[in-house]
Amino acid sequence: MGNIRKNRDFHEARWDEPIIMELGSPGERGVMIPLASDTIKNDVGSGEDLVPEGLLRKKSPALPEMSQMQVLRHYMRLSQETIGTDINIDIGLGTCTMKYSPKINEQFARSAELTELHPYQDESTLQGILEIMYRTEQYIKAISGMDRVSLQPSGGSQAIFANVETIRAYHESRGEGGQRDEIITTILSHPGNPGAAATLGYKVITLFPDKDGLPDLEALKAAVSCRTAVLMITNPEDTGIYNDRIRRFVDIVHGVGGLCVYDQANLNGVFGITRAKDAGFDMCHYNLHKSFSSPHGCQGPAAGAQCVSEKLAKFAAAPTVEFDGEKYYFEYRHPDSIGKLRKYYGVPGVIVRAYAYIRSLGPEGMKQIAELSILNNNYMLKKLLTIPGLSMPMAEGKFRMEQARLSWEQLTKDTGVTTDDICRRIVDYGFQDYFASHHPRVIPEPFTPEPVETYSKDDIDEFVEAFRSIAEEAYTNPELVKSAPHKAALGCQIDESYLTEWKKFAATWRAYKKMENPDS
Repeated sequence: MGNIRKNRDFHEARWDEPIIMELGSPGERGVMIPLASDTIKNDVGSGEDLVPEGLLRKKSPALPEMSQMQVLRHYMRLSQETIGTDINIDIGLGTCTMKYSPKINEQFARSAELTELHPYQDESTLQGILEIMYRTEQYIKAISGMDRVSLQPSGGSQAIFANVETIRAYHESRGEGGQRDEIITTILSHPGNPGAAATLGYKVITLFPDKDGLPDLEALKAAVSCRTAVLMITNPEDTGIYNDRIRRFVDIVHGVGGLCVYDQANLNGVFGITRAKDAGFDMCHYNLHKSFSSPHGCQGPAAGAQCVSEKLAKFAAAPTVEFDGEKYYFEYRHPDSIGKLRKYYGVPGVIVRAYAYIRSLGPEGMKQIAELSILNNNYMLKKLLTIPGLSMPMAEGKFRMEQARLSWEQLTKDTGVTTDDICRRIVDYGFQDYFASHHPRVIPEPFTPEPVETYSKDDIDEFVEAFRSIAEEAYTNPELVKSAPHKAALGCQIDESYLTEWKKFAATWRAYKKMENPDS
């Protein structure tokens, strides 16, 4: 390569395009369906007669009435306003692990054999996908070292919820359910861990980092007691600092009768290097998107894997996929299980991508994922840290693995330009807005990039130079950065309160319209 232009001249399409619910004209159609003949009407009667009265609508649904050309034009315009992993360099989306998903795997996931599956099919017609699920579970058992894997979770957060449910079931089986009402986690672990625990009624104890950027070991010793149900911890955390004392954490919690859960939603820096079981953990979970190559789907589609040790196996989510030597089948007969987490079982498209990814790479290839991710990250950090106003404040000088949490604090003090301003401005360079870390912002003005294994040296160089250019703009023309974006599909800065305040949040168009007019 070597000839990629730095700071390319980018300008995204910007269409003044209404949402599809506001398009079309009454009576317009994309397809004219022929009316049934009199013979068919006489034989089968009216279609409405086949639907139970309680399921019939009182009036037709308010759907847009449009021609095929209008529908195609609408979605083509939206596609031109979209940035994603196939278009730009997504290094900035740290912890989301945005890597290239091989297109042959996409063809598998989109094949008719998979897309036409129906959850109510008889198991005898599902042997292919059940075999893939079963084999995927076996591979994940090897990767984690655990004894049982369930692909029931819809994603990482639901896997965390399943983990807490499993922990509760285990302690209740020992007569300690009421006693062990505290969970311990860290401020830099995924917020889904304390969120799930609090939802299920647990008291949450949070550990903060020490001078080395690691969860404070002395604080853990002070926190554990006969009330400790579990330690839920990520390693490495979002800072990219690997906790080399992790076994001591596990032993301390086990010493008071608690369990230990390893949040490995982002596995990219430790593939083939460390395993949850070898560090003494009782349980872990993975995302089958992200580290296993399916694109991170902004709330879906996603798939999680709950991995448990032998003593927790009977409590794990059910059904499981089993093989009796002749056929694959769902096994529901787990009387101590926490049961189903969702309708049906897993997300087949994501599971197939993960299966193909594992099979194509093999054990050595999986290890190279981690090695290349670590190499890419440290090359990128060396270049990023030459940019004025950018620093890596926590545990300065300590080695980072596959990502790091940086800070624009000095640039903000010097220019008034914040990380949120830079996040909007980077879109003008043809990059997706970046990840500014989970709240609360332990590090001021955070910036958390993750280059993973699939980006080239040229990709990293281009990414770094864009931020170097924005830093120069901040020092010479800060208003240009503060008023961004200028070349993006979005022509104005959005009111973020609609994303963060639940009273303003609307998940659907109809909910938004109802919020505008509560009496409608």
